[in-house]
Amino acid sequence: MSDFSDESGPFELPVVRNSILCLARPANTVGFMEWNYVSAEELSVALRAGEVTSVELTDDAIARIEGEDKAINAICVRDFDRARAAAIRADQALAGGEDRPLLGIPVTVKESYDVAGLPTTWGMPEQRGYVPTEDAVQVSRLVGAGAVVLGKTNVPVGLQDIQSFNEIYGTTNNPWDHGRTSGGSSGGSAAALASGFGALSIGSDLAGSLRTPAHFCGIYAHKPTVGLAATRGMVAPPAPALPVDLDLAVVGPMARTARDLSLLLDVMAGPDPLTHGMAYNVTLPPARHERLSDFRVLVLDEHPFIPTGSAVRAGVNRVAEALVDGGARVERHSSLLPDLAEAALLYMQFLFSGSVARFPVEAYAELQTRAAALGADDRTLAAAQLRAMVFTHRDWIEANNRRELHRHGWRQLFAEFDVVVCPITPTPAFPHDHNPDVLERRLDIDGVPYPYFDQLVWAGVATMPGLPATAIPTCRSPEALPVGVQLIGPMFEDRTPLRLAELLEEKIGGFEAPK
Repeated sequence: MSDFSDESGPFELPVVRNSILCLARPANTVGFMEWNYVSAEELSVALRAGEVTSVELTDDAIARIEGEDKAINAICVRDFDRARAAAIRADQALAGGEDRPLLGIPVTVKESYDVAGLPTTWGMPEQRGYVPTEDAVQVSRLVGAGAVVLGKTNVPVGLQDIQSFNEIYGTTNNPWDHGRTSGGSSGGSAAALASGFGALSIGSDLAGSLRTPAHFCGIYAHKPTVGLAATRGMVAPPAPALPVDLDLAVVGPMARTARDLSLLLDVMAGPDPLTHGMAYNVTLPPARHERLSDFRVLVLDEHPFIPTGSAVRAGVNRVAEALVDGGARVERHSSLLPDLAEAALLYMQFLFSGSVARFPVEAYAELQTRAAALGADDRTLAAAQLRAMVFTHRDWIEANNRRELHRHGWRQLFAEFDVVVCPITPTPAFPHDHNPDVLERRLDIDGVPYPYFDQLVWAGVATMPGLPATAIPTCRSPEALPVGVQLIGPMFEDRTPLRLAELLEEKIGGFEAPK
């Protein structure tokens, strides 16, 4: 960054935090580039005003994908012919005075969502030929809201990695550094948004799969409260698309602005019409506050199981200082915070017990043998993961009872605070690591290696109790990589962290296109 002002508005000077250069983002990014980087909200205004057509937006997005996605590999399944047809219909609807929330807006969807007529593989080679005949409920809601679906975005095998690569579609690269991952499992969606391939995308999150790619690619994402948005049709093939209530996993919005997250969440939120939707609709409570100065915020940057890297700590500090400068009440410690060590163990138990449900009998027996050999005093995360893989139903019920105690603890904390700010992972995006033995992979945190999956503990802070969490960009690392944090809110008060995200975007800046 050679200048501190341009047509998009003033830049802030780089800020040094504990010897780490936290490069500031532009304070106003809307409209600073061509249509491909304009927010969905502003595109909607421009479409209604006749300043641009949906066909023009769609053709521009397609041209950009065709010209630039070879280096990124974000869009793994293209649906351009149907997208152009949908854009024509959108323009006709606009001319007729229709006003749907996403009418004419080009979007993408994660490969794991069923789209009628397109393959859904979850990156699994044996599912190459699986083509659903019905849209996932969230795809139906996108289409019903008038969105133009450009195609599907890349994922890791079975959605079970913090990177996005598979044998069918290859590797998705980070738009900021092609030698690094875009994250997973919604890594294709995050890379697409950062590259200007559509204004919005929908992803999913079990272990940070919305938040981590947003953090790595410098965009926004929201993990809704568990159960807030229907998930039918977001299921591993060839399983049928049933209206099940998932335990940890959610579906959620991804965007380049905080306000666009709210726009898309309003489309996605609500029960499945085949089950709970028969009886009720959802009305989320408003944000607790509208002004930054009214927020009460707990800021965390330390976890008992893994250190926080200096670049991420700088991002957390930048948000904390912006909050203080804006008049918010900010605390660094609270006795009301549920125990993070026990929370991490519980999270790993739920996460890994579910991951082996369909293992072959022989593989499960081997896990039982390995778990039985663990020492009774082994309280490491790796031991918790292995024990969880052979949980009995009795074990799971006991863990669930402890989770309810944690949920009660969070309710007590949110009587005193509105939002908790904390890391998403300990580091910015890391270099591609495709070692097939994931237990051998290591995450480098300021020069020290740590077990690869230990970084999931920060995602679990919100996921285990089912809380909403909004991922926001904060600054860039000394390597010019995006650094994000998550804003965790009270259960079913999703609009509170989303509103704080909007206020922080105004205060410290938001998305910036990769240079």
